[in-house]
Amino acid sequence: MSDEFAGLKGTVGLVTGAAKGIGEGVARKLHGAGMKLALADVDGDGLKAMAGELGGDVLTFPLDVTDGAAVEACVAETEDKLGPIDRLAHVVGIQRFGPIAELSDEDFDATFNVNVRAAFLVARAVSKRMLPRKRGSIVAVASTAARTPRIGQGAYCASKAAVAQMMCVLGLEMAPHDIRVNCVSPGVTETGMVQRLMATMETPEVVIKGSLDGFRVGVPIGRLARSEEIADAVAYLLSDRSSYLTMQDIVVDGGGALGA
Repeated sequence: MSDEFAGLKGTVGLVTGAAKGIGEGVARKLHGAGMKLALADVDGDGLKAMAGELGGDVLTFPLDVTDGAAVEACVAETEDKLGPIDRLAHVVGIQRFGPIAELSDEDFDATFNVNVRAAFLVARAVSKRMLPRKRGSIVAVASTAARTPRIGQGAYCASKAAVAQMMCVLGLEMAPHDIRVNCVSPGVTETGMVQRLMATMETPEVVIKGSLDGFRVGVPIGRLARSEEIADAVAYLLSDRSSYLTMQDIVVDGGGALGA
């Protein structure tokens, strides 16, 4: 086995949003690196199917990550059955589209509940257990939407900016205890979420080529990211290869944010 992700083999990790998209890619990458995994997602059937395919030391939790008690129970059971969690990959996220002037209270609240509250609940549950052990690595998936405004995505952009800043603060608080906290910010990636977005567009190719009318830059590399390409960055930050990196936000977007 390659040691490109040194230090992961045999350790225990929790991956949220693991049933599909980027979360699935992360779960597969970490399992391939030899980790013992707890996989959480609201899609219980998807988790079971993937766990059966992966085999080995894999626990599954049909989990509403906005429920603090359920998050605590998931983390406690993982540590009881697999051992201390040394790695967390928090990948859960949703998008609700619409101009701010027309966005409903329900869509705004749902976006912040899933994207921000859940990140807080999961990071809190894991980091407080890492503290007495004085070791661990946490990676949250944010988005380039936290850096560049996107028409019709006001709630999503704001929520991902909140996640990135919250993880930076957590990294500052955890650093004296040898616990690292970082973000990975993907650009447009081949996931169900992006496919649903493109389905709403009259000309979906603007996601790649850009649009002056919509003030949207394109992707210089000329294609969507693959989930495994995002997973590579997550695994690197969780591994000992990045032992001196904390409070960073690694952008993986094919140049779509123009270096912002």
